[in-house]
Amino acid sequence: MRCRSPPMEKLPDAFYDRPGVVTVARELLGKNLITVFDGRRTSGRIVEVEAYNGVVDRASHAWSGRRTRRTEVLFGPAGVAYVYLIYGIHHLFNVVTNQRDVPHAILVRALEPMEGIPVMLERTGKKKLDHTLTRGPGNLSRALGLRTTHTGTSLVGAEIFIADDGWRPRRSEIVATPRIGVDYAGEDAELPYRFYIKGNPYVSGPRANR
Repeated sequence: MRCRSPPMEKLPDAFYDRPGVVTVARELLGKNLITVFDGRRTSGRIVEVEAYNGVVDRASHAWSGRRTRRTEVLFGPAGVAYVYLIYGIHHLFNVVTNQRDVPHAILVRALEPMEGIPVMLERTGKKKLDHTLTRGPGNLSRALGLRTTHTGTSLVGAEIFIADDGWRPRRSEIVATPRIGVDYAGEDAELPYRFYIKGNPYVSGPRANR
């Protein structure tokens, strides 16, 4: 994958505050997710995402208007983090999009590591870099230090943000498939709302998809 490190431009609120969660999800591919905690900066290029279309999407935590203490952040302003826990172990990082009371979100499923790899290895307990470091949403959150306590954190602040360095995947490199692990969502499980960069070794899921 072509990687370079020119100056990065932080994505503004307007990027997230748009209708069309599927479009926003596709446009996140190739952007850089960056965290800066305790002076330690880590980042990775986004190579896999899934879109969740709010109240009309049975796979969404906000399906049918469901509002709980955990999901209330989805109904708030765009451009904040939604991080939830699964299996009592994995912290999954999502980007909240669209206007208030429209609970759209995008799960970031995989990153290609860019900055702070020694810090990522320390956080994950790995001895050396391999493709599992940031492959899959639980792994990438662990590597970047993202936890449920970051839910509601602005993505235009100093600690967690997404930036554009001008790199774009070619249209032919973007693959759309059904989402992973949402069989409970009935016919919505078949929606082509997962997007990834073809051939990237950090993409999660079945090897045949890469």
